[in-house]
Amino acid sequence: MRAALQHPSARGGVWLLLAGAGALAVVSGALSEDGARDVVGRTAPVLLFVLGITVVATLADRAGVFAAAAGRLAALAGGRRWVLWLSVVALATACTAVLSLDTTAVLLTPVVLVLARRIGTPPMLLAMTTVWLASTASLLLPVANLTNLLAVAGPGLPGGEAQFLRLALAPAVVGVLVTVAVLALLGRPALRGRYDPALVPPPATADRGELVLASVVCVLLAPALALLPLVGVPVEVPALVAAVVLLAAAVRRRASLRGLTDLPLLVGVLGLFLLVAAAGEHGLTAPLAVAAGDGEGFGGLLRLAAVGAVGANLVDNLPAYLALEPVAGSPERVVALLVGVGLGPLVTPWACLATLLWARACREAGVPVDWWRFAARGLVLVPLVVVAAVAALAVQPA
Repeated sequence: MRAALQHPSARGGVWLLLAGAGALAVVSGALSEDGARDVVGRTAPVLLFVLGITVVATLADRAGVFAAAAGRLAALAGGRRWVLWLSVVALATACTAVLSLDTTAVLLTPVVLVLARRIGTPPMLLAMTTVWLASTASLLLPVANLTNLLAVAGPGLPGGEAQFLRLALAPAVVGVLVTVAVLALLGRPALRGRYDPALVPPPATADRGELVLASVVCVLLAPALALLPLVGVPVEVPALVAAVVLLAAAVRRRASLRGLTDLPLLVGVLGLFLLVAAAGEHGLTAPLAVAAGDGEGFGGLLRLAAVGAVGANLVDNLPAYLALEPVAGSPERVVALLVGVGLGPLVTPWACLATLLWARACREAGVPVDWWRFAARGLVLVPLVVVAAVAALAVQPA
């Protein structure tokens, strides 16, 4: 897995291998035609959203949106390290909620690492802030995490986005607050004192019009992605419209469009979904149902969330969600499962693709990642954040 992370073509090969394996499951009959049709029907809109939002995030990064936002925050903090750190927390949370956890891991991490070096703050503090919030803020909106989108498109949340927002908002807010509290405790020595704001010059912008357009698009996406689904407009529509707007501007400037999205990843994710569905048709659901239980009180919800978190850290959060979704059974239990697979994959490197992408960003910036220390800190955070989020879910009125 680590080798696959280090070389782009190798990563593409892994995803294409998964795509081939998923196709083989369909062709060989290991997955029924009805099962394959259901998987494709559920995941096609999700993958279209991922395609659109990836284009938006990449073009926004090339326009300098993230660098400009970080530089502006550094100036507004007035030289106070703790204020700047809280600003990074807010930026990482907003970026995760609107543009997805992978965007925070890939595009925001390098920006905050440069910022940390310029002001003399230990880079790993801001790096841990981005990777932790990429996961623990990913329950704020359905678009923040692929598992959320799968849940909204599945049978477990018949009320769709509106039901997701009603049930997930309190656990999401609690998850962010617990994460911030733990980060503040671990990083309090580095957050004392001041820095010279002059050390953070305004980022160079090749095209101010491009920066303004990309910034406006990102700002408008937030209410669009939150509100349009409530009136029946699927999330892939505003994402694709935003992508087309930024693509048109890029084409007009004759800018390079290379590397805007990762098609092997998209088809690989579909292959992974097909494989998990095939495993479900061949008996995977029964033992998982025993492990997950069936209660809807705090204990039952916590048990399901814990199984989801363990599963995510063992095999990755996407297959863990897909395998456990059939045993959730109710909207409250679906959200508890999302707590486990969304807020919990912060112990092992492979638990979430965003963590692997974050590690690559750190390595390319010259910041080594100590995976033993990462796991130890995750073992502190994950139980706290999962228990607190499930408690917030359990006390909500039915």
